[in-house]
Amino acid sequence: MTSKLTLVVITCVLLLSFAAPAQKRKSAAKPTQKAPPTTAVVNEINTDSLKTLLSESKQRPLLVNFWATWCDPCRDEFPDLVKIDAEYRPKALDFVTVSLDDVDKIKTEVPRFLDEMKATMPSYLLNVSDPEPAINAVDPRWQGDLPATFLYNVKGEVAYRHFGRVDPTELRAAIERLVSSKQ
Repeated sequence: MTSKLTLVVITCVLLLSFAAPAQKRKSAAKPTQKAPPTTAVVNEINTDSLKTLLSESKQRPLLVNFWATWCDPCRDEFPDLVKIDAEYRPKALDFVTVSLDDVDKIKTEVPRFLDEMKATMPSYLLNVSDPEPAINAVDPRWQGDLPATFLYNVKGEVAYRHFGRVDPTELRAAIERLVSSKQ
C-alpha cells in the first residue's frame, strides 16, 4: 500500500513538473496587441446625394475615386491617390473617395484601410440597394468596374475619366490642365 501511495505521489510530482514550464511559457508570452482605433470618418451617401455632389458648381475642380477594400487594383493605386491629394488639395483641388464596399464595413474595414493609407480626404460609402442608378448618374459609359476615377471641372462636368488603376503621371497632367485653365 505504501508503495502504491509513493507511486501516486511521484506521478503527481512528475506531472506537476511538466505542467509548470508550460504555464511559465504561457504567462511569458507577449500580450496580444489590439488594432489601433480608426480615425477616418466615412459617411454614407445615396444616389441623390452623389448626383448633387458631382453636378453642383464648385469653387475648385473635384477629383472622385470609386473603390472598394476587396479590389486589389484599388488598394494598389490608393497610395498614389493619397500623394496626389496631399499635393493638390492645398492648392487647387477637392478630392473625395466613394467606397462601394458593403454598408456593414462602414465602421470597420473601410476606415481601417483609410487609416492605414493615411488618407485624409472626405470619404463616403455608397449606401444603395441597387448601384446601377448611381453608376449611370456618374457616367453612362461606366459599367461599375473598379477602380474608377473622375475629374470634374468647377461646372460639375467630367474633364477626365479613367477606369482601372490610374496612372499617377496621367492623372497629374489632367489635373494640371484643368487647374491651369481655371475651369
